[in-house]
Amino acid sequence: MDSNTGIAKADLIEGMARGMAVLESFSTERQRLNATLAAQRAGMTRAAARRHLLTLAHLGYLETDGSYFWLSSKVLRFSGSYLASARLPRVLQPTLSRLAAQTAESFSAVVLDGEQVVIVARSGSTRVLAYGLHLGARLPAHATSTGRVLLAARRKSDFNAWMRGEGQPGGRELPRLTSHTVVEPKKFRALIEQVRTDDYCVASEEHELGVHALAVPLRNMQGQTVAALNVVASPQRLEAGVMQRELLPRLLDAARELRPLL
Repeated sequence: MDSNTGIAKADLIEGMARGMAVLESFSTERQRLNATLAAQRAGMTRAAARRHLLTLAHLGYLETDGSYFWLSSKVLRFSGSYLASARLPRVLQPTLSRLAAQTAESFSAVVLDGEQVVIVARSGSTRVLAYGLHLGARLPAHATSTGRVLLAARRKSDFNAWMRGEGQPGGRELPRLTSHTVVEPKKFRALIEQVRTDDYCVASEEHELGVHALAVPLRNMQGQTVAALNVVASPQRLEAGVMQRELLPRLLDAARELRPLL
């Protein structure tokens, strides 16, 4: 059996796995890739990456100018189908919209996927958001309030394994995104421990300058954390006194109300 997925090796289609690895190589930071870059990011030879890129372009999932490739709108079929059919976004959406109407702030629900968090639902607030805060957006877990809440919810052994990082001999590298980003492993571990104690997290300008966020865990009736709920607000709204008095209680109340539905 494959140790990561529980699938028998005979049932694993290597070509499909490699093709998905190439597709997942594209990101907000790397929107256009050539065969050399795709090979580096997907962990394969340049020749293999080139064949996968050409095949994905032939199928319509990529566009190309002959040298570089980028995602086409066809990939949205997957996210659109998920958002239309998945239970979690449908359950959370009314609460997010209500919170936005009550506060005029922007709210999101987020799940953890490896070293990133993914926005699966968000309020329809017209307030200007940070760059990339849209449905399906992927953000670095270590520098976001939601990522830290979700990491804190893991068993300590699982979190330690996450910190070690797969294929990273010196441990997981925490990229510095702004001058405020906590990247030192010892400080980051202490920060996660504090989130476990507080049961909420504030991240101020660690992912992007001018962006301040507050997050709490969303747990089901079995006590399992299935997502994180956060608010992105102005610096004035996230001053300690205002946060404790206004935004945090709203998030905690919403989390309690949602628990029987998760």
